Amino acid sequence: MEYLKWSSEDNIATITLQRPPANALSSGVLRELSAVFDEIEPNSDIRVVVIHGEGRFFSAGADIKEFTTVTSSEGFANLGKYGQDLFDRMEKFPKPIIAAIHGAALGGGLELAMACHIRIVSETAKLGLPELQLGLIPGFAGTQRLPKYVGTARAAEMLFTSEPITGVEAVQYGLANHAYPEAEVLEQAHKLAVKIAKKSPGSIRAAIQLLNYAKTSEFYEGMKKEAELFGEVFVSIDAKEGIQAFMEKRQPHFKGE
Repeated sequence: MEYLKWSSEDNIATITLQRPPANALSSGVLRELSAVFDEIEPNSDIRVVVIHGEGRFFSAGADIKEFTTVTSSEGFANLGKYGQDLFDRMEKFPKPIIAAIHGAALGGGLELAMACHIRIVSETAKLGLPELQLGLIPGFAGTQRLPKYVGTARAAEMLFTSEPITGVEAVQYGLANHAYPEAEVLEQAHKLAVKIAKKSPGSIRAAIQLLNYAKTSEFYEGMKKEAELFGEVFVSIDAKEGIQAFMEKRQPHFKGE
């Protein structure tokens, strides 16, 4: 694989994002993640999955440069739906998935983390959905999952301001389970995975199925609408300006078009 590596030991699979410098989520990364889950799901020796990022970040977001290669609203909507379908599969995956987050989980990186069943964060990690800063919107169900964890009012503030929260705040707000010093994050995630791996695989599968009953039909309608608007927004003049400004490392100048 080009962007990921994974290994298993003691009933625990560890997936490492390897796409420096920011582990940006390109369509290639998403495809490789899907392929890894195809391998892990039927493997009865694997009972828990841990995902983390190599280098400075868990994942600092989607691949903005790749967005410049998509030209139609339908193309962007299809990209959004692919990410949504993968992350929905993760949330329903029959084996618990733990995100071990350090550095930053922003944009698509946070959407990936929110699709995991459990999030372990570094105290100083930055978590947020900054897409509106570029004149864009989240497209991998971020607008649907974030309110579920932090509430509608706080999700609105995080989205509208594009400002991230810290790992400590993420725990306080219900977005993450535990916060540790950065050097301990992966170790603590594996310690938790070891505890979970001792449980009956059958009861774990049943618990995951039951947890997903909490997702209402409105959640899926929201995901569908998000993908649709993801496509519409990304072909707007403001979105083109936001992406160009990001590439040129300057502040965007939005005109409301």
